[in-house]
Amino acid sequence: MALYADENFPLRVVEELRRLGHDVITALEEGRANQSITDRQLLERATEIGRALITLNRLDFKRLHFQFPEHAGIIICTEDPDRLGQAQRVAESIAATGDLAGHLVRVYRPN
Repeated sequence: MALYADENFPLRVVEELRRLGHDVITALEEGRANQSITDRQLLERATEIGRALITLNRLDFKRLHFQFPEHAGIIICTEDPDRLGQAQRVAESIAATGDLAGHLVRVYRPN
């Protein structure tokens, strides 16, 4: 799956998703970190390049999903210190959803 990680998404999760076969680029790698780029602009960029956006910023991107439903997908995650487990849960959620276009996928830390 082609993913776009916002600048606050854990790098260790990005690395593990790559190891699991996902094509992930980050806002930092694309030169969009620390530039006061809005969440809407990040979502627009991810959609423009055909990538689902993955983030820990649940509230803002949940709101954007309902305001702009024509996106390539949004994956919102809770903060989780188990980075490898989080990557596995993201991968499982992607597999269960299939085509992410227009979907909001929630990935929670287990209790």
